[in-house]
Amino acid sequence: MKIKYNYLSGLFFIFLAVSTGLANETGSNPVPGLGKELPLWSVIPFVGILLSIALFPLMAPHFWHKHFPKVSAGWALLFALPFLAVYKTHAVHEIFHIYLLDYIPFIILLWGLFTVSGGILVRGSLKGTPQMNLLMILIGTLIASWIGTTGAAMVMIRPLIRANDLRKYKVHTMVFFIFLVANIGGSLTPLGDPPLFLGFLHGVSFFWTLNLLPQMVTAALILLVIYFLMDSYYYRLEKSVFTQFQTGEALAIDGKINFLFLLGIIGGVLFSGLVHLPEFNLGGIPLAFQNLIRDAWIILMGILSMTFTRKETREGNGFNWFPIKEVAYLFAGIFMTIIPALAILKAGTDGAMAGLVNAVEKPFHYFWISGALSSFLDNAPTYLTFFNTALGKLGLSEEQVRLAFASGEITRQFPEFISYLTAISVGAVFMGANTYIGNAPNFMVKSIAEESGITMPSFFGYMFKFSVPILIPVFIILAFIFF
Repeated sequence: MKIKYNYLSGLFFIFLAVSTGLANETGSNPVPGLGKELPLWSVIPFVGILLSIALFPLMAPHFWHKHFPKVSAGWALLFALPFLAVYKTHAVHEIFHIYLLDYIPFIILLWGLFTVSGGILVRGSLKGTPQMNLLMILIGTLIASWIGTTGAAMVMIRPLIRANDLRKYKVHTMVFFIFLVANIGGSLTPLGDPPLFLGFLHGVSFFWTLNLLPQMVTAALILLVIYFLMDSYYYRLEKSVFTQFQTGEALAIDGKINFLFLLGIIGGVLFSGLVHLPEFNLGGIPLAFQNLIRDAWIILMGILSMTFTRKETREGNGFNWFPIKEVAYLFAGIFMTIIPALAILKAGTDGAMAGLVNAVEKPFHYFWISGALSSFLDNAPTYLTFFNTALGKLGLSEEQVRLAFASGEITRQFPEFISYLTAISVGAVFMGANTYIGNAPNFMVKSIAEESGITMPSFFGYMFKFSVPILIPVFIILAFIFF
């Protein structure tokens, strides 16, 4: 694996070095009105990489598993080379900006949460009764906002599978786990789900997302009730199975020191949001010292986790580095190709997507369109796209919004933006559960379940048997209540 990816790493660092030299030489600045100049077809590589992520795992899984880094790099270069040729050092500035301020902090946080949570192993013999399953899914939902949907899924999925080992009907349990733990549960902090962390990087205050609590509680309660009724029905059909359960290993948690490292990550993110230190310039990009300290601290927490967690504990979790490598390579391409989409949307009605900006007018629209796209595209870039759509729609700059959040006056100064942001946040995070490809942990849960012998539904089976008949009515209720 390491040797296979070396050429991509080398390409990235060569490109980075050349870009640094150009940027430092010119002190490049953004192109005024870049979003007004770029044509709509410049977003084709962005659409291409997202469609590749959606379709290749279904249509050519073996090819995708082996070559997804090449596909990601191909789409990235398809945009980057002509962009650099036309806009030269201005293009370098835009590329540098999104990698230094968005991609690198984004990947560092995911890596930290993935590494630390992978060192926590829940052992013991649990009986998969409806009450126990409900409790485990509820716990996963509650912790997802604090250790990330990826972290919560890593911690809770294997104990849940072991508890239901003798159950005949357990696919619905895995699906509701995806609904709640891998998606909806991560809606309360920037740690919970990647879209919200991108919002945090773009100025949304850490604790603002707690305002999504009413939507999160409403959706979670409805889904938990539906799950409990469904699981109770199946439990009655197979109750005799439970006489086979033996009292075995007592419940215990290995790798408890990793909870300390998780608290360290939370503290690092909070530090970067609450402390304001001087900035310095790197190639025309302003970097804040508190953000660099945060990223270094998260890396340290991950290293300490790897150092102090026993190898057997990670093996018990089936821990390996492939999921985070996949995310890192795919998002390297996504963040490159999203540049024109973001610039055009920031231009608002003066950009090539004026029709979309004009059509999306109310929170109701933002909720459904950001949610619908998050179902089939990754929800992180979808969130960032419509975050910028809202800014362009209202003629606001990111700096205006950042200062308003910092002063605590955001709701008073820009109430319309807050209504849009709430709808975008809920749509992107919640509707990532509609398909396997809506959020990174969804596929991870599916893979772990299948490795354990559970026959999970196909891509469309998941939609037509579960998400469409169960989630969509819940989202309709949320839309009428809140948007």
